[in-house]
Amino acid sequence: MPKNSKVTQREHSSEHVTESVADLLAHQEPVDYKRSVLNVTGGEAWDKQKEGEEDLDAERPAWNSKLQYILAQIGYSVGLGNVWRFPYLCQKNGGGAYLVPYLVLLIIIGLPLFFLELAVGQRIRRGSIGVWNYICPRLGGIGYASCLVCFFVGLYYNVIIGWSIFYFFKSFQYPLPWSECPLVKNGSVAIVETECERSSATTYFWYRETLDISNSISESGGLNWKMTLCLLVAWSLVGLAMIKGIQSSGKVMYFSSLFPYLVLVCFLVRGLLLRGAVDGIMHMFTPKLDKMLDPQVWREAATQVFFALGLGFGGVIAFSSYNKQDNNCHFDATLVSFINFFTSVLATLVVFAVLGFKANIMNEKCVVENAEKILGYLNTNVLSHDLIPPHVNFSHLTAKDYNEMYRVIMTVKEGHFKELGLDACLLEDELNKSVQGTGLAFITFTEAMTHFPASPFWSVMFFLMLINLGLGSMIGTMSGITTPIIDTFKVRKEVFTVGCCIFAFLVGLIFVQRSGNYFVTMFDDYSATLPLTVVVILENIAVAWIYGTKKFMQELTEMLGFRPYQFYYYTWKYVSPICMAVLMTASIIQLGVSPPGYSAWIREEAAEKFLFYPAWAMAILISLIILASLPLPLVFILRQFHLVSDGSNALSVTYKKGRMMKDISNLEDNDETRFILSKVPSETPSPMPTHRSYLGPGSNSPLEMSSAPNGRYGSGYLLASTPESEL
Repeated sequence: MPKNSKVTQREHSSEHVTESVADLLAHQEPVDYKRSVLNVTGGEAWDKQKEGEEDLDAERPAWNSKLQYILAQIGYSVGLGNVWRFPYLCQKNGGGAYLVPYLVLLIIIGLPLFFLELAVGQRIRRGSIGVWNYICPRLGGIGYASCLVCFFVGLYYNVIIGWSIFYFFKSFQYPLPWSECPLVKNGSVAIVETECERSSATTYFWYRETLDISNSISESGGLNWKMTLCLLVAWSLVGLAMIKGIQSSGKVMYFSSLFPYLVLVCFLVRGLLLRGAVDGIMHMFTPKLDKMLDPQVWREAATQVFFALGLGFGGVIAFSSYNKQDNNCHFDATLVSFINFFTSVLATLVVFAVLGFKANIMNEKCVVENAEKILGYLNTNVLSHDLIPPHVNFSHLTAKDYNEMYRVIMTVKEGHFKELGLDACLLEDELNKSVQGTGLAFITFTEAMTHFPASPFWSVMFFLMLINLGLGSMIGTMSGITTPIIDTFKVRKEVFTVGCCIFAFLVGLIFVQRSGNYFVTMFDDYSATLPLTVVVILENIAVAWIYGTKKFMQELTEMLGFRPYQFYYYTWKYVSPICMAVLMTASIIQLGVSPPGYSAWIREEAAEKFLFYPAWAMAILISLIILASLPLPLVFILRQFHLVSDGSNALSVTYKKGRMMKDISNLEDNDETRFILSKVPSETPSPMPTHRSYLGPGSNSPLEMSSAPNGRYGSGYLLASTPESEL
C-alpha cells in the first residue's frame, strides 16, 4: 500500500474489543505515517522506522561504546574457571590432546549457541524472562530458571571472591604468612604445629587459618567471622558496581577486564624465567593421544565450553539487550568466543610454567629427604657402600644421580625394598599430580609464590587478578537476575539491586561457617550443571524448532544486513540439540553411577578424605536441582491450561511522545503461531519486536483496514522496537 493512501478503520460487532482500546482507536487523531509507529501493511515489506527506533532506544540504557560492551562480555565469560578449571582439565585429560576436543566443541556448540543468545537479546531488547515470553510463552519458564541458577551460582561465587579478598590483604607482609609453619609453645619449648608439619605451610594456612574448616559437612562449627567480613566486602563491591546499571558497570569493565591480562602476561614472563618452567610447558604440550578416544574427555570438554561462555545464565542476553538493533552480534560472538579460548590457553601456560617450577622444587626436596635416608642406612650398615656409584656426591646430589642410586638399590634389595621407604622422586610424577579448583589458586599458586623473588608483590597481583576476574563474572551473573526482573515487574532498579545483594549476603552466610567450603563444593557441582543444560536445550529448541530456523535466519539477515552462514542453520537445527542432549544424558548417568560426595579435610590426619553426603545434604542437593528446574514445567502447565493469564485478553495501549505502543507479547494459544511477528500477514510471524504486528485472524479481526491495491487484505499496526521497560 502506498504510504500516502488513506486509511479507514471500522469496528466489527462480531468480535469483542476491549473498550479502552476501541475508544482510543476510534478517536485517534490523523497521524503522519512516515513518523508514526501506527502503520498499515498490505503485503509489502515494512520500512524500518529508524527515527522512531532511535527515540525508543533512548528510553533504554545503552552501552557508551562498542568497546565497553565487548569488554563487559569478555569480563563475564572469562572468569575464575579459565584460571583454575581449564588448566586442571588440560592436565587431567591428555595435555595438548585436550585442546582438540575443546576447540571442536567450541565451534559446533559454544559459538552457535552464544551467537543465538546474543541475537535474541539484541533483537528483542529484554532480559531472559521477556525474551522467551516473546518467542514462546509456554516456554517462558526458561527465563525464570535462568534467574534461579544465576542466584545459586552468585551465592557461592561471591564467597570465592571473599577468599581472594582475604588473601589479597594478607599478601602485604614479608615473608608471606603461608610461607612457614607456625610455632606453638609446649611448655618452655616451641614446636611446629603438628597439622602443618604433616601437610604443608600453604595447605595449613588455607584449611586452618583461612577456612578454619570442620571435619565434615555435618559439623557446622559456627560462623567464621573473618570470612563473613570478606563476604560482606565482596557483596558491597558487586552492589556498588550494579547500582547505577551498565553505565557504571561498563566503566568498571575497562579495568576489571583488562587488568587480568596484564597480570597473566607478567606471570607468564616471570614464570618462563623460573627454573623448571620449560618442563611444565613441555608436559602441557606433550599430547596423550589415547585420551582423545575417551568419551569422558569429550563430556568434560563440552561442559567446560558450556560454562566458559556463560550460556543459559541470562547474563549474555542481558548485556546484549542494551545494544543497538544494527549491532553486528555475529562478530561479537566470534570475537568473545575465541578471546575466551585464548585466555584459557594463556592461563594454562602460566599455570604449567608455575607447576613446572613447583614440581622441580618438590622433586629436589624429595631427593634431599631420601638421600638423608640412604645416608642413614649406609651409616647403620643396612645398605652397603658398594651400592653407591663412585661418581655420586651426596653434598651435590642431582635428581639424575639419585635415580641411578634408586634403581640399583631397588634391584639389589628387591625382596626388602619396601621396608626402606624410599621414594622414586620422579619429576613426571610431580607434574601429573592433578590440582583443581580452590586447591590450585590457594595452595599450589601460593606455595609457588613463596619461592618467587619479591613474593608479596606477585601475591598481591595474583589475588587482585582473581578479584577482578570474579567481579567481572559476578556483574554478568547479577545482570542475569536484575535485568529480566526489572524489565518484567517494573521494580525500581536501585531498590531491587540493594535488596537482592542484602538477601544474597544473608543466605550466603551458610558458606562462611566452618563447614561452608563443603556447601560451596555442593553448589558448584550440582546447583547449575543439569538445570543449565536443560535450559540451553530448550532455548535451542524454542528458536530452531518452535519459532523456526528459517524465519530466525531471515530476522538475522534483516537485523545484521547480511545472511549468516548456513553453518549456523545446521548447528541450531540438528548438531547443537543432539550434542546437548548427549551431554545431559551423560551428566544424569554420571550422577547415578557416582554417588555424590565431597573431599573433607580431617584435622587429626592432616589429609583429605572422600566422604559421601549425609541424607539431609542429599535432600538439599536434590532440592537445588529440582528448584532450579521447577519454573520450566510449572510455567508450561500454567499457560498450557490457561491457569494464569498471559495478557492476551487485556491489550495494554500506551502513548509516549505521540506514539501508540501495544504489548502483545502474550497471545491466545490458537493465535501464537500467527500473532508473534510478521511483515506479511500470510506468513508465520516472528517474535522480534522491531516488526511486531497485530494481524487479525481474517474476518474475525476486531479492526479492518482498507485493502491494498493488489487486493490482499491485512490488518494491524506495526510497532517500533519497544524495550520491556517501556511497556
